Formats: sequence, C-alpha cells, structure tokens
Amino acid sequence: MALHNVRLEVMQLLEKKIDGFVDRFLVPVEKTWQPTDLLPNSQEDGFFEEVTELRELAKELPYDFWVVLVGDTITEEALPTYESWLMDVEGIDQQEANGWSKWTRFWTAEENRHGDALNKFLYLSGRVNMKEIERTTQHLINDGFDIGTQRDPYKNFVYTSFQELATNISHGRVAKLAKEYSNKSLAKMCQMIAGDEMRHYTAYSEFIKNIFEVDASEMMLAFRDMMKHKIIMPAHFLRETGESAGHAFDEFSNAAQRLGVYTADDYISILRRLLKRWDISNINGLTGEAERARDYVMNLPARLERLGQRMVVPQEQHIFKWVNPAMVK
Repeated sequence: MALHNVRLEVMQLLEKKIDGFVDRFLVPVEKTWQPTDLLPNSQEDGFFEEVTELRELAKELPYDFWVVLVGDTITEEALPTYESWLMDVEGIDQQEANGWSKWTRFWTAEENRHGDALNKFLYLSGRVNMKEIERTTQHLINDGFDIGTQRDPYKNFVYTSFQELATNISHGRVAKLAKEYSNKSLAKMCQMIAGDEMRHYTAYSEFIKNIFEVDASEMMLAFRDMMKHKIIMPAHFLRETGESAGHAFDEFSNAAQRLGVYTADDYISILRRLLKRWDISNINGLTGEAERARDYVMNLPARLERLGQRMVVPQEQHIFKWVNPAMVK
C-alpha cells in the first residue's frame, strides 16, 4: 500500500476522535478569555487613565524586551500562513468539512486571539513603530514558509508539537520578565497566551502518541526526518522594510537568547520532553530502519549539547526599524 494511503487511513482513524480532542484541548468561545479582558476597555469611563498607566509602565521595559515582544507578535499574526498550510495536510479536507478541518479552524480561532491582544498592547504602549511592524507582518504572510513537512501529517504534527511547546516557553518567559518590571497586566496577557500554547502542545503531542500506537515505524522515521533537518521557526522569513526574506530572524533570535526567553538549551530541552512524552525508548515492533531512527533521536540531545558549548551569542544589539532605541531604556 502506498505510503500516503497508509497515512490517510491513520488520519481517518484518528478523525473519529476529533470531537473528543476538541472538547479536551480547546475552550468554548463563551468560556475562554478575549483580548478585551486583558486590555483597557474603550467603553469604560476610565479608559484613558488605564491607557496612561499602560504607557507609563511600558517605559520601564528594555530594548531587547521590545524586540522580542514585537517578534513574538508578528509571529502570532502570521496565522493565515499556518492555517492555510495545515489545511493542505494529507487527511485534512476543508472541502468535505471533515473532523480535521474542524480541529484546524477551532485551533486557529484560539490562536488568533494571541496576535490581537499583543498587537493592541503594542499600539497602546506608544513605544514601537507600528507601521514598520505592520509592514513586517504583511511581508511574513506574503513570503509564506516551508517547514520541511510537505503534506505529511506525521511530520506536521511533530512540528506543531515542538512549536507549541516552544511558544509556551517563550511567552511564559516574557510574562516572567514583564512581572519583574512590575508590568502585571502584560505579564498576565503573556501568561494566558502561554497557557493556550501548552494546551495546544498537549493536543498535538497526543495526536503523535496515537499515531505511534498504530504506525510506529513510519512515525519514528518521520520524527527522525524532522529532527535531522532541525525544526525551523515559523518566523524564519522575518524581515524589515527593504530587506530580503529572513534577514531579521537571526537578530531577533539573538535578542531572545540574550534575554533568556528562548535559547539553544530550550531547543534541546523540548526534544528531551518529546522523547519522554512519546516514550520513544520503549516503543516496540519497529523495523530495522525505524530502530536506527530511534537511535538517532535518542542520541541527538547529547550531540546538540556538545555543539551548543561552542555557540557564542552576539551581545551587540541590532537596531530594528520596529523599535526606536531612543524611546526605550
């Protein structure tokens, strides 16, 4: 049987559980938080006083913090690219409106709130160049991305499992830093977003766990392939006005590493968590090739640690068009 037909059968098998996945891992619209819950309400009499307080607290946040917050916001706002990519995965059929397309739409709706909340905060803060941020966001959506998964659901779910955990870590660390600067409202916003990302990670990693139960060898090969080529960040084509695609991504990553928001060590930590989550060392019935794939992923964290010891993070700050250094500390 052709490989893609096997994957399609597995996706159809898991599709029977979709309603349960939606109920377990996503929150009904009427019960979940909305950006307005975390920002000054323009319908309230105290709106301007709240905005003034938000702007005053924003003055305390340092340059690299703003770079990371802007980069995180742009990444969240490139959501149309992620949804269109997932809708094309084998087994997800929006024409038939199947269970997987329902999951993708519902997941997208939850994710959509993140960019909305962060964008409004940036706008109200008065500390960043919103027009340049908006241009970068439009460029990122225009440029799309290629995460190396093609239409393979196994590879795509490895990617989303990894990425949702990475964004959980990143937003959670930003929340902690905001709290240290006494910005409790921003800290709460980022912590709420981090909580969503953790639920989404749990969901996508559960999909992989289910696949291992019915197609272990092919799932192991897909896991190896994704880790062998490294997980590419969703904003890897990040650029500013007048630059080529991807020009700004390394500098954004450097700022995140300097702050300790997301580091090379976190990449390794996520891999270790996935190995444990999927109980990789104890999966039985693998083919010879899949056994070798298992060996590869099990040995990878130690190999990456050795490589990481030679990594030096640049300390010089890149001046982004998004953030005027004269406006921040």
